[in-house]
Amino acid sequence: MRIAVSTPLESLRNDIGDVIRLFFGEGAAVLPDEAHDAFLTHSHEDDGICWTEAFALRCGDAEERHALSAPVAEQTENGLEEKRQLKRLIKRTLYQLLKQHTGRRPAWGSLTGIRPTRLYYQQMEHGMSRERARAELADTFDLSDEKLDLLDEIITAQSGLISRPANACDLYIGIPFCTTRCSYCSFSSGEIGNGRLVEPYLQALLHEIDACSEMAKEFRLVIDVGYIGGGTPSSLTTSQLDRLLSHAEKRFGPMSEWTVEAGRPDTLDREKLAMMRSHPVTRISINPQTMNDQTLLRIGRAHTAQQTVEAYDLARSLGFDDINMDVIAALPGEDYEMFASTLDRIRSLQPDSLTVHTLAIKRSSRLHEQRYQQSEDDVARMVALGRETAHAMGMRAYYLYRQKYMAANLENVGYAKPGSICRYNIDNMEETTSVLALGAGGISKCVMRQEEKILRAPNISNIEQYIDRVDEMIERKRAAFAEKAKQIAI
Repeated sequence: MRIAVSTPLESLRNDIGDVIRLFFGEGAAVLPDEAHDAFLTHSHEDDGICWTEAFALRCGDAEERHALSAPVAEQTENGLEEKRQLKRLIKRTLYQLLKQHTGRRPAWGSLTGIRPTRLYYQQMEHGMSRERARAELADTFDLSDEKLDLLDEIITAQSGLISRPANACDLYIGIPFCTTRCSYCSFSSGEIGNGRLVEPYLQALLHEIDACSEMAKEFRLVIDVGYIGGGTPSSLTTSQLDRLLSHAEKRFGPMSEWTVEAGRPDTLDREKLAMMRSHPVTRISINPQTMNDQTLLRIGRAHTAQQTVEAYDLARSLGFDDINMDVIAALPGEDYEMFASTLDRIRSLQPDSLTVHTLAIKRSSRLHEQRYQQSEDDVARMVALGRETAHAMGMRAYYLYRQKYMAANLENVGYAKPGSICRYNIDNMEETTSVLALGAGGISKCVMRQEEKILRAPNISNIEQYIDRVDEMIERKRAAFAEKAKQIAI
């Protein structure tokens, strides 16, 4: 269904479109002069005391209307709070209309593109009890008890891990290479191919490590949490990965938490795992995504489920005592029973943490080109089973995030056993701690608490351009962290 939108507030057109997409999917919101099946008219009134938002949806000769009013938000210096409150009122009004029209209730109510835990924390920062915060979120955003229970579980797990010193900073190092490209992938990764770009990339990355370690000292950043992600870092040869780990450790010193994604089991052998074990790597991630060989072949992963088991058992035998595994719900060709089979095999292995992803079909992925879709009911059942399985393994949810184009508008959730929570994941998802991100596609974040904003310094994603322009990437970070340093000095 295509809905033409007329609104007097053009700056909020995209937000209106986000609500329409909750109910009708990508491409449903269009401009008035485009072909459409229904016409949505928005009106906005401001008498200085109240805002009144009204929407009318006309389909053929039938018309449905809904309106809501709220007090005009108190003026603030930067105007952000007024805009936030107005946006919420507009989205809430439209959400109620479309919920009435379709008879559907999206999984996360009217929430679009926001971190649900952040809303929970905001309520508590205003002095609300957890019970009151739950009630407020249920009323304002139509969140279900199921999702509120999930948020409660995460807030409990994060207790004592959110507040970090102003000069705390995590380190992220990106390796944008994979042995093959998965059909759902939209990351800035390239197939490693003949490896011609790997050495030039590593040289540029080691140079960035040198410069940023000096920058960290200059701005008095305290870095004790590190994460090497991708792509697939273990797609590097043993000697290449050894060189990278040695250089990072030499420049940044010891880490209390040091994660390496070893996501593809076909990139692991005894020599490589033993090398990682010789470094102070505290956590690795071995990611099957599915334990069904037919699906692995279909999505473009060049390994089998048995190789996942063998890599996991080998890592355990070498002493790795903190291993994460990732699975994805709603992969092409998979039904509920196949996903349940994957979870059964994961449960038999007993990893220390489990991340349950919901498939997100990004525009740059092959699945988007193929117009792949999955039953929303099946996806919801899979995600619920993921949670049940994690709980059965003694894990609890400790972070979540949501993405655009995610099946059934659901979420990705990280679960962990006691003592196996990944601090980097919490810091990055909750955006409470600054991140110094190196490598192609890395996005550095400077958390400016006093201004309640985040300065971002993105590295270019294209591998060849990153190699040629690495000094430019370093200077971007320097400018952002110089601003951060001013705040720390106050």
